[in-house]
Amino acid sequence: MSNDDTSKPGKPSNPSKPVEPVDLGKALASFDALWSPRIVTHVNDYDVRVTKVRGEHLWHVHDATDEFFLVLDGELSISLREPAGERTVRLPRGSVFTVPRGTEHKPSSATGAAILLFEPTGTPTVGDRHDEIPAHVDATTGHALDC
Repeated sequence: MSNDDTSKPGKPSNPSKPVEPVDLGKALASFDALWSPRIVTHVNDYDVRVTKVRGEHLWHVHDATDEFFLVLDGELSISLREPAGERTVRLPRGSVFTVPRGTEHKPSSATGAAILLFEPTGTPTVGDRHDEIPAHVDATTGHALDC
């Protein structure tokens, strides 16, 4: 494959280049880093990212976009600070949840989880406003998939 992003598996490109399927199990097995998403494909102007998580992320806000979560394995909790107060949603395997734009939130997983995220390309993992970034959180807009 070339270094051109359009040659990566799952990356839509011009109609003359075939798009290849992406095995999410292999994608997740290709890295060990926690809170460090890999981009598996693109849908229009959105990234589809997978990541492994354990422990706590950080409180953060995406001012201009919602954030979609699908739990592929394990269980994810998302604490939310909403006008009515603070609450936590628990997402077992197979669950989806969308954090509305402008909502302060903090994902966490006591036992670990694998998740799929759907966000506009270039969206930082730490949002537009956030607490201090702990060393275990990768502040990125997503990494290329290396499998």
